Parts: sequence; structure tokens; C-alpha cells
Amino acid sequence: MARALYYEGNKTVTIGESAAVPPGPGEAKIRVAYAGICGTDLHIYQGHMDQRVTAPQTIGHEMSGIVEELGAGVEGLRVGDRVTVMPLHPCGECPACEAGHGHICHHLKFLGIETPGAFQTFWTVPAFAVLPISESLGLETAAMLEPLAVACHDVRIGQVKEGEFAVVIGGGPIGALIAMAARDRGAQVLVSEINPHRLELLRQLGFMTVNPIEADPVELVNRMTGGTGADVVFEVTSSQAGAELMTKLPRTRGRIVVVGIFAKPPAVDLHRFFWRELQLFGARVYEREDFVKAIELADSGRLPLDALITDVLPLERAAEGFKTMESGGSAMKILLRCGVH
Repeated sequence: MARALYYEGNKTVTIGESAAVPPGPGEAKIRVAYAGICGTDLHIYQGHMDQRVTAPQTIGHEMSGIVEELGAGVEGLRVGDRVTVMPLHPCGECPACEAGHGHICHHLKFLGIETPGAFQTFWTVPAFAVLPISESLGLETAAMLEPLAVACHDVRIGQVKEGEFAVVIGGGPIGALIAMAARDRGAQVLVSEINPHRLELLRQLGFMTVNPIEADPVELVNRMTGGTGADVVFEVTSSQAGAELMTKLPRTRGRIVVVGIFAKPPAVDLHRFFWRELQLFGARVYEREDFVKAIELADSGRLPLDALITDVLPLERAAEGFKTMESGGSAMKILLRCGVH
């Protein structure tokens, strides 16, 4: 029996029957294996995105699965392929799309927000959004590909190079993945985080860490770089404290990448930008090349992705998973087991 999670509004999710949608021309129906609860899903659950989500709606977009059925005209995919989904549906006609930047389309539809998502047994999506993965990559690990693609995009936008010093402000799932991707490029990485459970995990993964409540990150970075400052800083907390810290850390002509989504405009030290000729980059979701890079990295086994998976729950226990994620604490990534595979 096909099942799905439905966001009902007001911090309520229910599990019920769902009818598998037959794939139309150019579409693929996927039997979802695992799907991760991410920060966006949590924001939806908390009611912060009700203007974009029409309840009751199936949400979720970080996933892995197996192609169950293909619609007419689909090429490059076969039934039985192990896959993930890049959950973006650009309009193809706006100025951003015409310039080749469909990931920041002016009318972008995000699968799992504006349209039904991955927390269900079968998910029918545009075939252009489906990317094959290797037989050797575990499906649990493959459910981490979407957030890893975010990190790959952030690190690419930040132009991280071998031998550079990078600081990640915020050590949650995305921050940890940015740290992994930056380290894989050969950078020395320091992560600033206040959650003791996350700090311990990051240390176990071999990262330098600092708790800004207990020590001054600016003093530490200056000491570690001989007073020069960081080459690149990633702001992942969406907090006023993070916005203030991000300008204090870079070297002259250093780079700042804003990854976090700020609910309201923060106060930012523009004098520091002038004084040190800093560069500021926005980094939103990902492009296809970032997904390709994420798949390559995951396949290589170089990144300890599975260490970020706190728990795997059956779809029926989704409400428990959302409450655990909302409480923070020791949870990093919780996966939901959505289908038989």
C-alpha cells in the first residue's frame, strides 16, 4: 500500500494512503527509499512557509530511490535505476533562466514545497530533475546528496582553493557538509558552533572548532593565520550574531558566502567591507554541476556522510522525527524510510 506524509498545518503531520501518480510524458515515477528531514521541512512544519505550501501537502525533497516507471519520451533513465532528485522546476523563460541560471529562476517551483514532495512511497517528478547514482552507493547515504550538493555549490561560489583557511559559522548539517567539501578541496577549516553535541561530532570528524560563547573566534583566527584573517567565511546560522561575526574574520580582500536564509535583513558592518575590500557572495541551492560533484564525492567515500545521520525512522514515525529535529540537541540528520527497496 502506498503511503505518504501530509503536512496539515500547525505543527501537525499525518500519515495516510496515497495514490501513485502515473508518469506523464517527460516524467519519472520513483519508489522512494529514504528521505531526510531538513531545515526547510522544519520551517514548513513550524508554519513559517504556509504562504508557499497548500495544506494538506506531502513535503520533503532530500531523497534516494529507484525508478519504478517512466513516461513517454524519457531518455537517459531506465526502470530499476538507483537515483536522486534535484528538486528544482524552473520556468525556462525568465531573465535568470535565459541567462542559464535556472536554479535562481524568478518563478522557481521547488519540488516538495510548491509541489508534492518525497515523503511518500512513490514520487512522480519531471525526468530532467532525476540523476542516476551508482549501484555501489548505499541508498541511505544517497539521501544525503541534496544537502551535499548545497555544500558543493557554496564551496564553488566561495572559490575555495587548496591551502586556504576557511571558517564555517554554524555547524549544523549544511555547515558540517560545507566543512567537509572545503576540506576535500584542501582547505584548513575551522567551524564555529555553540551546540555541544555538534561540536563533539565535528571534533570526532577531525575539524577544528570554536564555541563563540567560550572563546573569541576573531582572536583565534588571527592567531592561527598570523594576523592575516581567513581567506573565506561561510555564514550558515541566519543569525544577527553570525552576520556580525562574518565581517570580522576575513583577510584583506577575503570572501564571505552567505548561505543562511535570513528572515529579516540583519545589521551588517559595511565599513569593514570598505576597509578591507571584502567580497560578498550569495549562494542559493545548487546547479546541476554541484549535484554531479556531490555524487562523485559521495561515491568516492572520502566524506564521512553517514556520521551525520542521527537516526533512520519508518515513515509512520515521522512526527517523532520532526519533534526531535525541532528540539535541536544531538540530532543532525534524521532519515525517513519511505518505501520497500
